[in-house]
Amino acid sequence: MRGEFNGLKALILNNNPSAYYVYCFAYRLQLTLVVVIKKHNEVGDVFNFISSIINIVGALYKRLEVIREKQYARIIEGLENEEISNGRDLNQETSLKRYGDTRWGSHYVTIFHLLAMFSSVLNVLDDRFTEMSTELLIYVACLNPSDSFSIFNKEKLICLTLFYRSEFSITDLIVLGDQFDTCIIDLHGDDEFFGIEFIASIVEKMVKTKKNLIFSLVYMLIKLSLLLPVETATLERVFSAMHTVKSKLQKRMGDKWMNDSLVVYIEKNIFDKIDNETIMKRF
Repeated sequence: MRGEFNGLKALILNNNPSAYYVYCFAYRLQLTLVVVIKKHNEVGDVFNFISSIINIVGALYKRLEVIREKQYARIIEGLENEEISNGRDLNQETSLKRYGDTRWGSHYVTIFHLLAMFSSVLNVLDDRFTEMSTELLIYVACLNPSDSFSIFNKEKLICLTLFYRSEFSITDLIVLGDQFDTCIIDLHGDDEFFGIEFIASIVEKMVKTKKNLIFSLVYMLIKLSLLLPVETATLERVFSAMHTVKSKLQKRMGDKWMNDSLVVYIEKNIFDKIDNETIMKRF
């Protein structure tokens, strides 16, 4: 042992001959605790959610700056309203920290900092996700098969069909409600669906057991719900790129060149397959 504890090991062993020294015991204890905690599903889910929040909020430097600004404004407001105490070493700048399985106490530090900045983090998340995106995620979450569809909500799932007006008629909506009730009862009694945790697994199992033919409307809604978040994000990226091109590059190019460039970007998956030689011969 080093520093202020230098010689402590020898002193303990001299006074207690039966004492047993374990090399890096604290480090091993930390790893053991982490493994045990991860076996507890609810605790493991909490830290997975925390990790996702930190990844979303802290993915870009711009978002971190927004959090700092909101946190600073919150502290100033709290001091002015005398809701926060002022003094030495109080109200220091705080930042979100990722926890590490090998760092002793890092899980506590991560939670402590997240709680201290929780209101600022919520504001950034509200700015990050539109009302429609948040509503969509809430509806899709009702399809989560964990704990035997414990958060299943038929009313919210039927509202999910509003995103697919062209796919479901009024008659389909009436039938869909009855199909949901029957489908959930059927899935509860089928061992094939026991223990699944992901929405995509429902689709796979329904095809495997031919239940996609029996509950065709339910199957269609689940399948479409898996595609819509991807489509929404893709459209947002496309319109963001179009805005950049129109606002920043429009003055440097003609309309035809700009339109051609946008087509190439939007259909980039197709143009990636075209050989450069073919393009060179075309021009």
